[in-house]
Amino acid sequence: MTVAVTRERKRVWRAWYLYDWANSPFYSSVITVFGALYLSEIASADAKANFTLNGDRACTDSSGASSTLQNCDVSLFGLQFPAGSLWGYLLSIATVTQVLVLPIAGAIADRSRHKRRILGGFAFLGAVASALMFFIAGTNWEVGVWTFILANIGYGGALVVYYSFLVDIAEPDERDAVSSKGWAFGYLGGGLALALQLGFFMGHEFFGVSEGLAIQICFLTSGIWWAVFTIPAVRALPQTHVPKSGERGLSVLTAGFKELGRTIKDAKAYPLTLAFLGSYLVFTDGITTVVAVSAQYGKDELKYSTQVLIVTILVIQFLAYAGAMIHGAIAARIGAKKTILGSLVAWVVVLCFAYFIEAGEPLQFYAVAVGIGLVLGGTNALSRSLFGQMIPEGKDAQYFSLYVVGERGTSWLGPLLFAAVGQITGSFRYAIIALVVFFVLGFVFVWLVPVRRAIEAAGNRPPAVL
Repeated sequence: MTVAVTRERKRVWRAWYLYDWANSPFYSSVITVFGALYLSEIASADAKANFTLNGDRACTDSSGASSTLQNCDVSLFGLQFPAGSLWGYLLSIATVTQVLVLPIAGAIADRSRHKRRILGGFAFLGAVASALMFFIAGTNWEVGVWTFILANIGYGGALVVYYSFLVDIAEPDERDAVSSKGWAFGYLGGGLALALQLGFFMGHEFFGVSEGLAIQICFLTSGIWWAVFTIPAVRALPQTHVPKSGERGLSVLTAGFKELGRTIKDAKAYPLTLAFLGSYLVFTDGITTVVAVSAQYGKDELKYSTQVLIVTILVIQFLAYAGAMIHGAIAARIGAKKTILGSLVAWVVVLCFAYFIEAGEPLQFYAVAVGIGLVLGGTNALSRSLFGQMIPEGKDAQYFSLYVVGERGTSWLGPLLFAAVGQITGSFRYAIIALVVFFVLGFVFVWLVPVRRAIEAAGNRPPAVL
């Protein structure tokens, strides 16, 4: 490989990393922090505004007594539900929408000569919708519903195409390192954006804005960040993917729908690829649940302040960068499969430590956050690159759409287990330790998958170190 080729390859890799940097604030800021804080509050304000004393049951409990603001009912599509439940239902609706849209996006991307345009189109859809969440104010929470769903479609659609570029830009021996660095830069970007936004939010009085307006500005800046960094990333990515079919225009769209059915049918010919995908779906459900409920565990079970929880979120974000880089280096020495297995063992240790945290001891909670951060990015990054090795040639976006859709489609299992165990036992300590089952099962399933044979069965060359 010449110096010029090496430089060109590294330039393309940097562009690929940059898109992960670009979209991460949507997840770290909009979904994880500000959306959860703000949407239910706006819905509750709407319910309170509509509350009257002439028999309206919007803010009454089962006994007829006045209830808390979070229990006030709001209505959407003719359905009534407590305002405090809006965020949970909205996450579910957005997930179902992605499940319906993303396989089609993957099929179209594989059959198109314009993958960069498709990536950019989805990314700008998500960025604009995220920025439009700025207009959620007063009682117009419905604006948040539609903009958040559109932003999630853009986020997920772009993610499918972005993942598929990994196969185009990196050889088998390079993909673990490239995937790990991409994930690392994503967490670094998301962490930096979140730190700046939290600083602005916590100092909103100094800047002369209300708390609500500060959150609106955080929505706006997340969308701007996403759009601004997407431009150089997409422009630098090469159009290396050559589809098997030359269909263009509307024929590509119709072919995409047909290809989706064929992808699901043809995937049965690669049972080992599906076995690894199933293994990934088990343990990634545990990962996303741990991240999603860590703040609730700290607040409700351990009684920590909001400041402690904010610091914890930032610790996880920034250490995930280091964790992904470390995982990539380890995988280069012992292989991705062994590194993933070791990471799953580490997850079990972290959860066991979380079970024994003493209330009122934030340093112990920070220690758990350090452990989560170090294993969070690397586990997912190596799973992404290893799955990419098992995809038949020319089917990259389609299989990665199944990868992302499967991830979204099973993401309700972990939260359900956590909530059910917490309700039955009356303690979130038992709920958090119950999540160990996802990592133990994931370890067993990954260990049983012969990944080298899976890669060869897909018609690909296995990396030298596996």
